[in-house]
Amino acid sequence: MKYSALSLALLVALGVAGCTSQPQTNLPAGVKLVTTKSQQDSEISLPYKKYQLDNGLTVIIHEDHSDPLVHVDVTYHVGSAREELGKSGFAHFFEHMMFQGSDNVGPEMHFKYVTEAGGTLNGTTNSDRTNYFQTVPVNQLEKMLWLESDRMGYFLDSVTQEKFDIQLSTVKNERGQRVDNQPYGRYWEQLAQALYPYGHPYSWPVIGHMDDLNRATMPDLKQFFLRWYGPNNATLTIGGAVKAEDILPMVQKYFGTIPAGPEVEKMAKAPAQLTADRYVSMEDNVHLPLVSMTFPTVYAGHPDEPALNILADILGNGNNSLLYQSLVRPQIAVNASAGHRCMELACTFSMSALPHPASGKNLAEIEQLLRQNLQQVAERGVKPEDLARAKARIEARSVFGLQSVAGKVSQLAYNEIFFGEPDRIATVLAAFDAVTAEDVMRVYQQYVLNKAAVISSVVPRGKRELIAAADNFTPQQFDPATATESEPLPMRYAAQTFDRKVVPAAGANPAILLPDTWTTQLTNGIQVLASISDETPTTAILLRVPAGSFHNSVEQVGMAAMMASLLNESTENYSTEQMSMALELLGSSVSFSASDNELNVFISSLSRNLPQTLELVQEKLLRPAFKEEDFNRLKQQRLQSLAQAQKNAGFLADQAVRKLMFGDTVAGQPGIGTEQSLQAMTLEQVQAFYHAYVKPEGAQLVAVSDLPQQQLQPLLAQLAPQWQGKAPELQLDLPAPKVQAGAIYLVHKDQSPQSEIRIVRRAIPRDLTGDFYRAGLMNFTLGGNFNSRINLNLREDKGYTYGARTGFGGDQHVGIFTASAAVRADVTRESIEEFLKELNNYQQAGMTADELSFMRSAVNQSEALRYETPNAKLGFMAQMLEFNVGPEFTRERNQILQQTSLEQLNALASQYLSPAEMVIVVVGEADKLKPELAKLNLPIIELTL
Repeated sequence: MKYSALSLALLVALGVAGCTSQPQTNLPAGVKLVTTKSQQDSEISLPYKKYQLDNGLTVIIHEDHSDPLVHVDVTYHVGSAREELGKSGFAHFFEHMMFQGSDNVGPEMHFKYVTEAGGTLNGTTNSDRTNYFQTVPVNQLEKMLWLESDRMGYFLDSVTQEKFDIQLSTVKNERGQRVDNQPYGRYWEQLAQALYPYGHPYSWPVIGHMDDLNRATMPDLKQFFLRWYGPNNATLTIGGAVKAEDILPMVQKYFGTIPAGPEVEKMAKAPAQLTADRYVSMEDNVHLPLVSMTFPTVYAGHPDEPALNILADILGNGNNSLLYQSLVRPQIAVNASAGHRCMELACTFSMSALPHPASGKNLAEIEQLLRQNLQQVAERGVKPEDLARAKARIEARSVFGLQSVAGKVSQLAYNEIFFGEPDRIATVLAAFDAVTAEDVMRVYQQYVLNKAAVISSVVPRGKRELIAAADNFTPQQFDPATATESEPLPMRYAAQTFDRKVVPAAGANPAILLPDTWTTQLTNGIQVLASISDETPTTAILLRVPAGSFHNSVEQVGMAAMMASLLNESTENYSTEQMSMALELLGSSVSFSASDNELNVFISSLSRNLPQTLELVQEKLLRPAFKEEDFNRLKQQRLQSLAQAQKNAGFLADQAVRKLMFGDTVAGQPGIGTEQSLQAMTLEQVQAFYHAYVKPEGAQLVAVSDLPQQQLQPLLAQLAPQWQGKAPELQLDLPAPKVQAGAIYLVHKDQSPQSEIRIVRRAIPRDLTGDFYRAGLMNFTLGGNFNSRINLNLREDKGYTYGARTGFGGDQHVGIFTASAAVRADVTRESIEEFLKELNNYQQAGMTADELSFMRSAVNQSEALRYETPNAKLGFMAQMLEFNVGPEFTRERNQILQQTSLEQLNALASQYLSPAEMVIVVVGEADKLKPELAKLNLPIIELTL
């Protein structure tokens, strides 16, 4: 899709021109055309054709022939808001069940078919909808329609008690990993119970209460499907290299015979209503306390939504916001933000802060400071730049959202489900453009100023004295004895008009075109590799300078990360706030970060604003201010982040792996730094590191833009005259680890409903076409995809985890093999046993011929997805520069994929997968885990980080 970016005023004038309703012509029986919207030459929009089947299924087709891909999305207008009281979590639980097979698709086969086709897939659930989606090469479209239609129309008879029990366990594991074992994980549940009245559709969490999940039954599940999963409550959206007239017969074939479900009415809008402030609090396994204020407002699509979004920007978005200036910059808070969150039935305006320990302020005092910031809006008012940056950002977000077919389809599906208007880009832009300063002040006074709110406190365990105020609200709890049963719905059966057990054959593989590239070298030594991508009027640039964490000494670890953060702050000619404002007004972003080997500069810009954006990049890169104030604030934030990370089991596990695999070297330390290195770090040392290492010679720049070379190259060349020099060569020594192979290293974390497991060893440094690449092919079957042996065992067969995986990682210096999972604490020993069993079996016997064939098909066909978006192209091209190869390396990879024998791959498994050469890391409650782990008859070493 090609279009030119316009000013907002012209977009508003154009509105939604191009929408027409037409009589049905040349359509399959049972299909009617509802609306078409064509692409206007000068409008940011998504052209589509909208149809409806006789059974009520809405079908939206978006034609985009820029890549040989298709994205298929089925969105059902059912989320947790349509659940019954006492049956929370059903919408999300049902999403899991829909991947367990149907009448004509075997268990786990949905994942297998999509993976083998070279595609990606997933499903998501929120309060208002559930969607299922896959992106595949376009020749696989019919198979995707077969899969989605089979679980829409032929699902219930395939459900077994075993599938039900396993997926219920998986959902509980997901809750454990993402909620119960995460700092602040239960905050949202408590907030929702306090904000919404008992029984309100948003008063329970999407993932469900554990008690409700424990009461779930098979009949409940089937009734949920019969009530909500009819085609008349669904939208099928297809986008990609397709033509509507070609694919509508397939759509009618696979979906047309599925009977409609019960009628589904729209739910009434239901913003929360409070008559007085409600105070609620909870203790959690956290380092820093948190306080938030949440106000009810409107609902998604309400005319006041844009103005409330801008109000949230003024208060808490970015360095220019009131909360940042009054709380974060003076180090009263480690973090403070504001936001306006909208859902179908209700929206909320919230402010939150994490107080800085050094400030000595409790949550009651922070609450008062939040209230003072609210009052300051009246004094400050709304400035022209507030409106301008919000409008620039929404325009840029609209454009960048069109860079992938998945992004386009998801927008069409969302807007159809909730607004009946698939393309709302111009509508949304017009709504933002119409917002005035008076509108913002009106919504401020109407919804926020002096209005009742829920004030939530989350404090470390045992420190209730820190809460903002005593709780004055207790939510009503559901009594199972009051549960009522709805009248059972009858089963629905779709007519069989063809043999649905026959898997549709794929068409010929589409031709894959590698990105056309051009190269140059700037006069200061920067290597440039660029490609033209003219789907959107945007430019993405990645500049990599060899000045990463590995260039630090052990004593100074974290210095590269600190330097990168300071480069995101003030410069000689701009304050941090002025720089942020300048970029936001352009709709651009410039971000500095440090990896092991490089300082990375990521630049994203609308191409029309690229010259101004690159001028600001030069200012940030070449003229940093290195202010003491910024340095001290960032140091304190890092120290607090490091302390908070000690409450995160995943961080502890990964840090244990670093320590065991790399010992006392710089690679064995967290990139953010240690408490010791951060405390000792000085601004002068950071400046010295910058002056020594941030040099252009040896740097690499990758760019993807709609601008031709003759326009882009002169802009990039502006970096050359002002920036010169070469940094010292990297000196890195990573001796073999001094660990006890075959031992369990146990790291204690209190209050852990789950255990983090890592099984690791040093392995192969990264390459593109050597043994590292071949090892990745070998690992695909073991733990490199959803249908891998380890994931099917621990997740799908045993229900121990939300997900388990294995993989080879690393860089050109060193590599690591890792097997990992977060598992229920009560099955930690059993999970390790299964890991070791799978590793032993694979190391000794390797993959089978069928698994080799599956892997080859999946990896080969996935190539169509590798170059779609500008960011995907950036990653692909960065590899080319890093390893000094041309795009032809992909042909060599394809030859390796097809020609490497089963024996060669299994030899790599034999060489690298012996558990006897690995160490096992377990993070959890050591005193509870140790007796069970002792049954493994392996040495147990308690590790302190």
